[in-house]
Amino acid sequence: MKRTIKLKKNFEFQNAFKRGKFVGGNFLDCFYLKNNKNINYIGIAISSKLCNAVKRNRIKRIIREAYQRLENSIQQGTTFVFLWKKKKDIAECTFQNVKDDMMMIFKKIGIYINEKDND
Repeated sequence: MKRTIKLKKNFEFQNAFKRGKFVGGNFLDCFYLKNNKNINYIGIAISSKLCNAVKRNRIKRIIREAYQRLENSIQQGTTFVFLWKKKKDIAECTFQNVKDDMMMIFKKIGIYINEKDND
């Protein structure tokens, strides 16, 4: 995540939820908001009611890795907040599923430029 900063504060997440637009995928939901900087911001939120801490952290690691692989293929200047869908089973959280879903979300938003896709 060279050109990406993590969202950590509650007001940063709330800003994306209130002012951002929503795009849904098969496994992930995404709120995105354009910013005027040449850098992306990423936040990951998973409900604590979904599973225990170990499984939540595993999902977060998979989402971060999928984003890192696709980072060079997207335009800069956007804030993302990714949410795991509550109705999806945790067993379906594989790297390939998350990466394909994230790529589909980026294509829906219109920021996927496909210059370099590291597999």
